[in-house]
Amino acid sequence: MTESGRRRVAVVSGCRTPFCKAGTTLKDARGVDLARLATRELVHRSNLDPATVDEVIFGQVVPSALIPNVAREVSLLPQFPREIPAYTLNRACASATQAVAAAHDQIALGHANVIIAGGVEVLSDIPILAGRRLSEILVTASRAKSLGARLAAFARIRPRDLIPVSPAISEPSTGETMGQSAEKMAKENKISREAQDRWALRSHQLAAKGTADGRLTAEIAPWFPQRPDQPPATSDNGIRTDSTFEQMSKLSPVFDRKYGTVTAANASPLTDGASAVLLMSEDAARAAGHKPLSFIRSYAVAAVDPGWQLLQAPVKAVPKALERAGLAWKDLGLVEIHEAFASQVLSNLQGFERLGWEINHDIINVMGGSIAIGHPFGATGGRLVTTLSNEMVRRDVQFGLISVCAQGGQAFAMVLERR
Repeated sequence: MTESGRRRVAVVSGCRTPFCKAGTTLKDARGVDLARLATRELVHRSNLDPATVDEVIFGQVVPSALIPNVAREVSLLPQFPREIPAYTLNRACASATQAVAAAHDQIALGHANVIIAGGVEVLSDIPILAGRRLSEILVTASRAKSLGARLAAFARIRPRDLIPVSPAISEPSTGETMGQSAEKMAKENKISREAQDRWALRSHQLAAKGTADGRLTAEIAPWFPQRPDQPPATSDNGIRTDSTFEQMSKLSPVFDRKYGTVTAANASPLTDGASAVLLMSEDAARAAGHKPLSFIRSYAVAAVDPGWQLLQAPVKAVPKALERAGLAWKDLGLVEIHEAFASQVLSNLQGFERLGWEINHDIINVMGGSIAIGHPFGATGGRLVTTLSNEMVRRDVQFGLISVCAQGGQAFAMVLERR
């Protein structure tokens, strides 16, 4: 029980699928399949009694039109009673951390004891939409009461109506893509191409090390493809073990081809994957014989004008989370910063330095980040909670921080503690 009278909420365990570049290993998977895999393995590894689960909360940014509430489909796994309520939320790249926070609130308030929270994204399977005019014609045809009326509706279709509309990774308010915003931040904050490439190389090198020594792969539930001739996927496939700074420096900019510095190498790739985290009240965890990995001490959200620096809101969310935790940056032993782009990470760190904080890179993303591991929008937050909690145990760290930038000029920050 905390001083406020709310119950402490424990991170008991976490699990995820491999994070794979869109269009590769997981391209034939559905989001619900990946979400179920991560959850099923989480239940198995934690020796959880499925009947004790009070709720399931998942994040997803680009949902399937056929399965809009993926969390409910997860809660209908054969292992679970069918009466477990579930919902799916969207806070862009911070969706899974928001799911964890929502679970925290329910448990802290005494409304639940055990919740599974996580997220999923399959960017290999994004919904392709019809244009507004074609949609209207198809609706009219479906309501037609005769063959003639139906054919008359179809006769209105023009070739331009058949052009599909795919979701864009851009801001509805500004029309700017994430990459364009990252370029803008690099220019305004004077983040050099060399600094971006070196951060990206660091991400790959540390992720390769974390994979080789088993720390990252220990979090992964293997994915077995439907085709028997394909081997199971047991690790993230975007990590480049042989990358060099020289190779990265030769790549052309993607978003500003003439003056830009953001490349495919110093940006996170489009990725498929899912994650799941088991959260319990401290008393429930102890009673069930679980040894918590960490406890949620505080969290905060913030937003900035999307037309300013779209991915710079962590400079507002992180101080707020630390203040609510009663801590300072110097108290942190480990930090996980979501790497949408190297220019964004370096801009965030620059913003923290302007607050007077002394930044130690040695405690940040110690097993790499999203640039190397990948970034399934709705799932990354679950990976961050799991990875940070496990590494806090290994290093006997008291306080850790998660920082996530998100679409819409938003950000999420969370402080974890061990004792």
